[in-house]
Amino acid sequence: PNQEIPVPAAVLDSMAREDSIALADSLADAFVLELLASTSDPDTTDGIDVTWDIDVSSYADHHRVQYYLDFFQGGARERMGVWLTRLPRYESMIRARLREAELPEDLVYLALIESGYSNTAVSRSRAVGMWQFISGTARMYGLRVDRWVDERRDPIRATDAAARYLADLTRRFGSPYLAAAAYNAGPGRVARGLRRIPAEQIEGEVVDDTEGPFSDDAFFHLADTRYIRQETKDYVPKLIAAALIAKQPERYGFAAASTEAYQSDSLVTDGAVGLDVVARVSEVPLRRLREFNPHLLRGITPPGRRTVIRLPVGTGDSAAARLAAIPPKERVSFLEHVIRHGDTFGAIARRYRVSVADLRQANPRVRDRALRIGRILVVPTLGSGSRRSSAAPRSRSSATTSSSRGAGTHRVRQGETLGGIANRNGVSVASLRQWNGLRSNLIRVGQTLRVRAPAASSSTAGHRVRRGDTLGGIARRYRVSVASLMEINALRSTRIRAGQTLTIPSSTGR
Repeated sequence: PNQEIPVPAAVLDSMAREDSIALADSLADAFVLELLASTSDPDTTDGIDVTWDIDVSSYADHHRVQYYLDFFQGGARERMGVWLTRLPRYESMIRARLREAELPEDLVYLALIESGYSNTAVSRSRAVGMWQFISGTARMYGLRVDRWVDERRDPIRATDAAARYLADLTRRFGSPYLAAAAYNAGPGRVARGLRRIPAEQIEGEVVDDTEGPFSDDAFFHLADTRYIRQETKDYVPKLIAAALIAKQPERYGFAAASTEAYQSDSLVTDGAVGLDVVARVSEVPLRRLREFNPHLLRGITPPGRRTVIRLPVGTGDSAAARLAAIPPKERVSFLEHVIRHGDTFGAIARRYRVSVADLRQANPRVRDRALRIGRILVVPTLGSGSRRSSAAPRSRSSATTSSSRGAGTHRVRQGETLGGIANRNGVSVASLRQWNGLRSNLIRVGQTLRVRAPAASSSTAGHRVRRGDTLGGIARRYRVSVASLMEINALRSTRIRAGQTLTIPSSTGR
């Protein structure tokens, strides 16, 4: 059955406006990262010696390191500049977590060659986020990945998971460079490759079934074999080259970035809360709040589960206090629809009285051919901005006046709830449901509600559906439209059942 689920409204609107900008940025990232994964021609430049907590100086003159130094300063220069501006935002946070995991802090530069420090990066293999986790590995290290939340996009949670994964790999192989190679190719492939190298070819190494520990030289011996893919052979040279530039950008002709470091407060919710509501109570712009919460895929926390919302530092406590004062039913504004046999975007849009454009916008990853039975669509309702379903916003005073005079009706506006309408008109929710034939508290933008009890002389009638009745036949009998019957009885389709009692609009009779 369809389930009314709280989801935001302003979020759905803002996503369409912002996504075109974010998409262009992501495509630029993807283009250069793709080039980075497929480059193959060597070149040489002078090596550079700096102080590290990983051994860079021993390998700075390697021909593949030199090639990637040229690559980052040449064809990928513009994008490298963008990535370097993102680095200061996350560097201190990442270094702290690597330090806690007893790892070299300069592994911070792995995220540069993985994603360019983008939380929304997606690879061809469906790896996601700054640390490019595939879903299986992400779940193995405690990240939540479902249709509501993808913590691979959460910079803090994903960095914690990446640090644990890299620590496991470093303990297994002994070398941070082999750990990096295993991060790229998988530990099994790296271990099998090392076991196939004759022990005498790796000076000072014992290559047997114990799988280590190995020195960093072992990676470069492995890279000279056919036992790992070219992408993995180049992974450590990319890391070294990127690290050389990132640690001393001005030396390589890049401007030093001064981006504000990432800091956040946390707000823990126990149910569904829209980011638009959190933006209001925290007084943080919705766009900025979305930047802090790329892991909330639908701009809302999932119902019935504890979820972390991240906010700028200093806003968490006040936001939590204000949110606690908002009733749960007023923290959200959308529905979910479970697809059934024969459903189309058009049919679903007509059923909920929203536009097809709004329905597609709320479900950007779903195409017509993907409307599989049992799949869930987000249906924007209150506050969705639908041209078909939304009335123009009015002030509270004018809306209240229109409800309290004349015929005693109220036209539902964006953001309104049945409880709020009942409170403003001094009646109970139960009375509103009875007068309007509502089976639940669900109302739609543009719907007309009776907010006064029918007068004794009113011609409002009730009709008990009998076997063989149709909505069209009942409409003709009472000289009303099918649309008015559906609206006053909150029907989502023309299907009715025997024994059901329908309210007939009071302005017409038999």
